[in-house]
Amino acid sequence: MSMFKIFNVSGSAVSAQTQRLNIVASNLANADSVAGPDRQPYKARQVVFSTTPMGEMGTAGVSVSQITEDNTPGRRLHDPKHPQADAEGYVTYSNVNAVEEMVNMISASRSYQNNVEVMNTAKTLLMKTLQMGQGG
Repeated sequence: MSMFKIFNVSGSAVSAQTQRLNIVASNLANADSVAGPDRQPYKARQVVFSTTPMGEMGTAGVSVSQITEDNTPGRRLHDPKHPQADAEGYVTYSNVNAVEEMVNMISASRSYQNNVEVMNTAKTLLMKTLQMGQGG
């Protein structure tokens, strides 16, 4: 495997983790949102990754294969004075679990950082190889 292919693999992983972080940010932004006029609350979303095996083109990596919605029912709180309360006086909030999303964010951030570090290490090794070739 060529040293340059490491950049393809890590670059695709960085891109996938960026999408994951965007989904986590969206989930956290909507964690305390209530059902809208259509009575449908925001549903937490999750990223599903897939690997791209090394093929004829010599490319390998990670990609986002799909973004799924969590169909768990949202939290229902009894608050008859709330403008979005239903006929029974309940307000439906999103099904986002903020603690789980924070853990997901930390995991995605660390994966992102690790892949950036892999690219930096590969760059350093390539630079050292070039310096050796120059006799310096």
